[in-house]
Formats: sequence, C-alpha cells, structure tokens
Amino acid sequence: MLVVSIIVGACFALAILAIRMQASKRPASVRKIILPPVFMSTGFCMFIVPQFRPTLLEGIGAFFVGCLFSFFLIKTSKFEIRDHHIYLKRSKAFVFILLGLLVIRTVMKAYIGGQVTLPVTSGLFFILAFGMILPWRVGMLVGYKRRERQLHEGVTT
Repeated sequence: MLVVSIIVGACFALAILAIRMQASKRPASVRKIILPPVFMSTGFCMFIVPQFRPTLLEGIGAFFVGCLFSFFLIKTSKFEIRDHHIYLKRSKAFVFILLGLLVIRTVMKAYIGGQVTLPVTSGLFFILAFGMILPWRVGMLVGYKRRERQLHEGVTT
C-alpha cells in the first residue's frame, strides 16, 4: 500500500508541476488563486466518518506542519507584470521544493502509517495538505493584490 501511495503522490506532484508551468503562461486572477482551497475544503466531509478522525492534538499538529511547509511555497510564488497583466513568475526552486516536500511527506507517511490506522493517516495528511495550501494561497492573494495595485497605479499615472 505504501508503494501505491508513493506512486500516486508522485503523479500528483507531476500534475501540479505541469499545472504550475501552464499557469505561468496565462494571466493570474483572484479566482484562480482562491478556488483550489475552496474546492479542497469539501474533503473535510471525510471526517463525518469517525474512522477518519484524528485526535484534536494530531489534527492541530498536522495543520501546523502544513503551514510550515507552505512557507517554502509562498517564497517561490511571485508575480510579475507583463503586457498590463499579472502573471505567476516561474521559479526553478519551486520544482525542487515540491519534490523535497513530497519526499518528506512520504517519509512521514511511512512512519505515521505504522502508528495509526490507514483512515486516520489519510485524515492527517489531508489536514496537512490543507494546512499547506491555505496559507500558500493567502500569500499568493496578498502578492497578487500588491501587483494589482502597482498595475493600476502605473496605468493611471
């Protein structure tokens, strides 16, 4: 089961990289920044089933580990103004950070999976992922809005 989850995780990482590369070719928007965590939030429905529920302390810990991981994503997500539009700037470091985070999460999953049940492990890593994406996207929104102000100031002056 661990091998399957590693393969699936690697596929998701590759998909994220492909999406990120495509995103840098089209202008960014507030909608494109805020929709991923909104869509992901529906995954909290898994906690309706008691088997997926970690303890409160485990859930808080997973969320804060995700927040720590998001720091690296926030640092590599910058925007630039091109042709009177705001674009996500490509970062070579993003690829290495994403792959590094994948390796760390895989090691954590292997260790934690031996300590708690598979459904609880799934719940913990969902919380960790949400803890990663939420601050990252908030940071992106702040950066986008900053560039948007610069764009409007440059157009009107």
